[in-house]
Amino acid sequence: MDAKIVGWGHTKFGRLAGQTFENLVLEAGAAALNHAGIDPAEIDAIWLGHFNSGLVPDGFASSLALGLDDALRFKPATRVENACASGSAAIYAARDAIRSGRVKAALVIGAEKMTAKDTAGVTEALAGASYQAEEAGVSFPQIFARFATAYFQTYGDRSSALARIAAKNHANALANPMAQMRKDVGFEFCNTVSEKNPMIAAPLRMTDCSLISDGAAALIMVADDRAGDFANSIAFRAAEQVNDYLPMSRRDLLAFEGPAEAFRRAYGKAGLGVGDLSFAEVHDCFTIAELLVYEAMGLVPRGAGARAIDEGMVNRDGRLPVNLSGGLKAKGHPVGATGVSMHVLAAMQLTGQAGEMQLPGAELGCVFNMGGSGVANYCSILEAERAA
Repeated sequence: MDAKIVGWGHTKFGRLAGQTFENLVLEAGAAALNHAGIDPAEIDAIWLGHFNSGLVPDGFASSLALGLDDALRFKPATRVENACASGSAAIYAARDAIRSGRVKAALVIGAEKMTAKDTAGVTEALAGASYQAEEAGVSFPQIFARFATAYFQTYGDRSSALARIAAKNHANALANPMAQMRKDVGFEFCNTVSEKNPMIAAPLRMTDCSLISDGAAALIMVADDRAGDFANSIAFRAAEQVNDYLPMSRRDLLAFEGPAEAFRRAYGKAGLGVGDLSFAEVHDCFTIAELLVYEAMGLVPRGAGARAIDEGMVNRDGRLPVNLSGGLKAKGHPVGATGVSMHVLAAMQLTGQAGEMQLPGAELGCVFNMGGSGVANYCSILEAERAA
């Protein structure tokens, strides 16, 4: 028994002043139910991926989805949190319940409302995803600046490679109607410190950092013996979770060992390698993270991450297109929604429903969603069994 993705929904990402957290949950959930064409009464359980950490006052949000339809009343609903990987954590929890035989149909929603706080408030909330005994008071731009500093000290200044990653993802977002920032800012802008692109935490500039976003995404997942009832069916070739030590002091900042282990296990489970993938949606909370993921996924050797972007390997027409959606960098990063969004976007690609983002002939998609500084790592490899 395994789970199949049979429907999905996705709100626009951005600074959505008129949308409450509850509105986002309901909009994405309704879209997924409608896309799947499933009666809400058939849903056995609900999972909500939501980091929060003080971003909104909704500390007990799991039952908000029941507002979608009275038929969902009394269905079990659970909130799942694993920092920026909360969305994937919710998907994996639902998949486990389906594989156990306890659940036949699940609704998974990932959502976050970040813009109710100012930038300082968001920074403080996100800092809750680090090791407080050693890293309290250190912002996430400063956390990932440590990765970048260590990398530059070992392999040389790679600021231009980070700027190319940012420019690539902004250009890709032009084709994504759900993206927060649909503006091709160009390499020169991203590579130049200026009033509009200040240094945030050296060597990371504003264009090296993902956006503060509101948004939600949702999936309908069913047991494989029910998948034949639906027009779309996406299978998990692999779904691997790897957690690493929380303290940065216990990890090699150059090795990205948690992400690398997640990819290694996913490839082993799926019986394939990086060369078999059609595309990847990866966690570019900061451009240095995407660069390190190129190495962790085996696209290039350790220390050679810049080659992947400098030689065009990860461009739309390259060997492995990465973040065709614009990634967290330009699509936006509403924390609890991100993992679900990545799986939705992969499903759209695999079923030929990605619109202007569509990559012709996409057969195998990889999703890598990360919580914290390489701590909670989720790697899914997806393929389409049937498309509408």
